[in-house]
Amino acid sequence: MTEPASTGIGALMAAGGVARLGVLGGTFDPIHVGHVAVAQAARRELGLDRVLVIPASTPPHKVGLVMAPAADRLAMVELAVADEVGLEASRIEIDRPGPSWTVDTLTSLVDEARASGRDVALTLVLSADAFAGLPDWHDTERILGLARIAVAPRPGHAPPSLDSLPAHLRALAAGSAILDGPNVDVSATDIRRRVAAGLPIDGLVAPAVARYIEVHHLYRQPNLSEETT
Repeated sequence: MTEPASTGIGALMAAGGVARLGVLGGTFDPIHVGHVAVAQAARRELGLDRVLVIPASTPPHKVGLVMAPAADRLAMVELAVADEVGLEASRIEIDRPGPSWTVDTLTSLVDEARASGRDVALTLVLSADAFAGLPDWHDTERILGLARIAVAPRPGHAPPSLDSLPAHLRALAAGSAILDGPNVDVSATDIRRRVAAGLPIDGLVAPAVARYIEVHHLYRQPNLSEETT
């Protein structure tokens, strides 16, 4: 990809009012149809102007795990959302050195909006399993002060509920939402294993992403340290 992906604020400046921006972060190794479906569900159900899909450069919770290079994961995100209305790839974490803390990303988006004279309302979109680990995230209280949370259900995981949060976080998350769907049972781990085994991944990722994986010879070797993502 020759053109850098923006952070998403600038393109909303001309619309006036408050920019309603969704943030869906992750390793995206690779991005699959479930990720895209979650982003679109959040956009539709919550009336968001745009959802940024942000691949992490250095996920703090996956230190030591083998991943595809950040440039490849960003390229696949760009391909996956190219024709998706209201979705935009962002390289904000790819370009920032150090661990890809969510609180830093949200702070940067707010700061960028303010520097442009614009108000922004952020919604952090999480899967049910990511939401379950939210209390252990870096600076969770500040995250909840910067963005509301939108939680998508995920097959094989308990239905998300704000009541599962500790009391002090529950109060901060009062404006959060539980999405109605989607319930797409796809995992990046399974996709990587299928590629390593020479099995097809049709319907699991966008066709352009499948071609990228093939052309760039990604995931050809099994990763023994796999975890479900």
